[in-house]
This record gives sequence, structure tokens and C-alpha cells, in this order.
Amino acid sequence: MEELFRIFEITEELVEDLVSRTIESHFHDFEELIIVTQGSMEHFIDFQLEVVNAPVACYVSMGKMHRLLPDKSMRGWVINYKTGFIPESKLNFYSNFFTSTNIPLSSGTCLNRFTSLCQVISAESGQEFIDLATISHLVNGLVSMIDAERKRSLPIENIVKASQITTFNTFLEILEKNYTRNEGVSFYADKMKMSERSLNTICKNNFQKSVSEIIETRKLIEAKRMLLHTDKTVSEIGYELGYSEKSYFTRVFHAKMEITPSRFREMTRSIIT
Repeated sequence: MEELFRIFEITEELVEDLVSRTIESHFHDFEELIIVTQGSMEHFIDFQLEVVNAPVACYVSMGKMHRLLPDKSMRGWVINYKTGFIPESKLNFYSNFFTSTNIPLSSGTCLNRFTSLCQVISAESGQEFIDLATISHLVNGLVSMIDAERKRSLPIENIVKASQITTFNTFLEILEKNYTRNEGVSFYADKMKMSERSLNTICKNNFQKSVSEIIETRKLIEAKRMLLHTDKTVSEIGYELGYSEKSYFTRVFHAKMEITPSRFREMTRSIIT
């Protein structure tokens, strides 16, 4: 994508076109935000298939391999933008730790607000003289609204929600600095000055994953990036991510991806080619 930003509506005509032809798995050099207001779609992302039902916001970060197949009733909006267009996005931050980022939206007033804002963004982008600064603020507002919906849907009481969100984000920041080390749950619990049980509870409340699952997912996401964008050997990549043996790294990768690191590299590079 050459432009910094684009938005388009998922209409009946667009869905008919997508359904009528084979959509291959592909990579983006931009961020993608899909607001599904009606219907559903099958979303294949990083070798995992999920069914996404409206209303929902789906975020696909740059470099994730994906393919989507909408059902005939699917409607909504798609927003594409270069990473620098929305700097320090929470959705982009979370994408380092989770394969996909799907945020359920509430029907009614909540969904109407998202639809209205997408319409405003679309109208601004259609002006003769486009003010990208205004569009950036609007899209950033949309991303902030999506993150707010994620926080509202957390299965914890409002009185403790804010503190748990802060603690969870602090854990992710510490993990980002240390995930290449061969450290387990106890290391991060000590860093947070809390018990392993408490940290696990906070992680499951915020993203329905345990601490060890989040650590492993962060390593896996980085492994895929290195397999795709470097010529380092599988052994070198495993070692840099804290795995002392190539065989163990390969087993962990295969258990999560159902494909070996070498085969993943071969398949993804053939897709790019």
C-alpha cells in the first residue's frame, strides 16, 4: 500500500466479489482494522482458523499472514494504515503477545457510535483536500474506543478493574524486555512483587491466557518474524529466544503451529514470492 491511510465499506457488492473468487493467504505492509457490524467471517490468521461474529472489531498487525472469507450477510468497514500513522497504538502493542486481537462490541448505542465514526472518517477521506492529521486523530479515537470496549468486557468487578489493567500492562512491558531470556512464571512474579497465582489470575482476567501461555506466545510471534525476515538458522533463532536446544524449540513451535519452523519459513516465503 503506497498511501498512509485508506478506508472502505464492506458492502453487498464487495462481499459478492470476495465470495466469488479464491482469496489466498497473504501478508500486509500495513495495519488493518476490520469493524464487522453484521454477519460473520472465517478468519485464517497465522495458520489458525477462527470464526468471527458481529459485532466485533478485528485488528491485524503488519506482517501477520491472514485470509478471510465473509459470509454473504457480512457488513462493516475496513481501515488500513501505515504503522507510523497511529503511533503507540494499544492494539499494536497487544499484537506482540497475541496471535489475533478480536474485541467484541456491544449492540445498540455502542455499535451505532462505531458506525457513525467510520462514516465520518470515510467522509473526511473523500474531501478534495484531505487533512491527514484530522483523519489520524479520528482513527486514533476509534482505536481508543475499541480498547475501552475491551476493558469494559473484562470479567472482573469495576472496583478492581483499573488496577488489574495497569498491572497487566506492566507485566507485558516487563515481558517485552525479557522474553528472550529462559525465564518462567516465577521470574515475572518476583519482578511484579506478587505471587504466581495472583499474576496468573490477572492475566486470565485480562486476556484469558495464563502467564506461561503469554510468554510462549510472545516468543512464538518473534520466532515467526525472524523466520520470515532473517536468514538465521532455526538453531540460532531458538537460541536467541531462550531455547537451549533446537529440538525443544522445534517441538514447542510445532505444538502451537502444527508445522515445523523450517516448513513455516518455506511456506511463508513462497507466499511472498
